Amino acid sequence: MARFDRYMLSQLMVLFGFFALVLVSVYWVNQAVQLFDRLIAAGHSATVVLEFTLLSLPKVVGQVMPLSAFAAAVYVTNRLSNESELTVVQATGYSPWRLARPVAVYGLILAAMTAALSHVLIPASGAQFAQREAEIAESLSAKLFREGVFLNPSEGVTFYIREITPAGELRDVYLSDRRRADRPVTYTAERAFLLREDAATRLVMVDGMAQTLFRADRRLSTTSFDELAYDVSSLVAARGPPRPNVRTLSTLALLGDPGRAAGITGQDLGRVLQEAHLRFTEPLLVAVAALIGFSTLVAGGFSRLGMGRRIALAIFLLVLVEVAKGAVVTPVRNNPALWPAVYLPAALGFAISAWMLWQAARPRRRRRVRAPDPAEGAAA
Repeated sequence: MARFDRYMLSQLMVLFGFFALVLVSVYWVNQAVQLFDRLIAAGHSATVVLEFTLLSLPKVVGQVMPLSAFAAAVYVTNRLSNESELTVVQATGYSPWRLARPVAVYGLILAAMTAALSHVLIPASGAQFAQREAEIAESLSAKLFREGVFLNPSEGVTFYIREITPAGELRDVYLSDRRRADRPVTYTAERAFLLREDAATRLVMVDGMAQTLFRADRRLSTTSFDELAYDVSSLVAARGPPRPNVRTLSTLALLGDPGRAAGITGQDLGRVLQEAHLRFTEPLLVAVAALIGFSTLVAGGFSRLGMGRRIALAIFLLVLVEVAKGAVVTPVRNNPALWPAVYLPAALGFAISAWMLWQAARPRRRRRVRAPDPAEGAAA
């Protein structure tokens, strides 16, 4: 590559790293706060929150790639134009098509990074996220053992603990079992502890009382007890392994046998094909974002008034490509045979970039000023 190409490519990569870091931080922190509120409120430790936050990172990086690529291309092109570096290089014989070469290499590098995310990292992290989420949902301790909160671990069951001692003893326990509508039972106990036997987990309540309401004859029966064992493992239904999601399956599984992938995920065939081909489209859209940002500004030429209007036009064109991306979703899902339409937004983006570069390469005609006619001046 020429020295100018290496110089421009290095500027693009540095600025891309900066914008990607900023955007990932914003998106990731926002998502981490939501996970923190949900998991901590459910009684999970900070380690679990950190694990889920890390598993969500590849998806966040994939989301910010196009915007970061676009922002870096616009910033670098605008700076080179303001400092007349593009003008100097064009004066040496570089055409707009030639100037676009480092931007194209930049787009290919980012497309390769996005492809690794789309085909490998995001599905793998999504599958692990779903598995851990299912394990957390079945966690008995998270569903039952939280101080000072009325919990509903199962339909018709309410559980409350006033305090959990460091030794694991439960103080002032309240358990209401209304799963039998004709005979609800309420248990209260001063102390309780867990006893695990094989696959069963029992709550052993000490010094308590059981109140049974017989609704048929409106009779309340109370029984005091010294010790009572209650099977709490039945409150958390075993769900088995989570059902695979179309976003967590590998690209080979989606394209190799789309019908089987649709069957195990419960999705339509159109949804499966859309997800598979979208993983090829997303890297192309990252390259499109970089080329649109560069070509739109170059087509405007040098202006002493700045590049504000051109930057606004570049943003509009990028939004137009995103709108086209959303417009093809419903037709492809309704008709799997239309899966080639998934590539139309990328084709539109490349066409816009090529048209802008063609406009920039056209020789600009200067408006001719007509010289005054001597006869007209004499008549005046």
